[in-house]
Amino acid sequence: MRIIGGERKGHKLVEWREPGIRPLRDRVRAALFDALGELVRDAEFLDLFAGTGAVGLEALSRGARWATFVDASPQAVRIIRENVQKLRYLDRVEILRADALDAIRRFQREGRCFDIIFIGAPYASGLARRALELLGESPLLREGGVIIAEVGRKDDIGRSYGKLEAFRERDYGDTRLIFFHERG
Repeated sequence: MRIIGGERKGHKLVEWREPGIRPLRDRVRAALFDALGELVRDAEFLDLFAGTGAVGLEALSRGARWATFVDASPQAVRIIRENVQKLRYLDRVEILRADALDAIRRFQREGRCFDIIFIGAPYASGLARRALELLGESPLLREGGVIIAEVGRKDDIGRSYGKLEAFRERDYGDTRLIFFHERG
């Protein structure tokens, strides 16, 4: 696994090899960032269920101003820290070992806002839907921002949550990316 675009293009990342772990493939990550385009530049990026941190690190490489990584696993947090150090992004990140749903509630209490929120919950867990439900009722998404849910192609994900509505959907093998924004 490597960074596929931006200033750190080609840098290899520390991987997490364990049953049930599925980092976002390079091809899907490339499609995600092609779709986001210039929205990434100077963005505050939230990577929920961050795993190795590859998605948030890709955002930083492509010009995001700040990335916040959230994962409940101590091993994931250790790997994210290693990758952040390896890419020398220590001054542009926050890494939280926390349940993603609890982190959403915490950020809401703190009055935080993000330009891009990526949800990489385990497939078929229902966690992506629960995160979208919370985000649809929260002020975490900055005006003009976007939320992307990475889900399994067969996962039952609605197209609207509170003030959020889906505006783009793409399938890549077993992976589906669904893009949400606030209703105008």
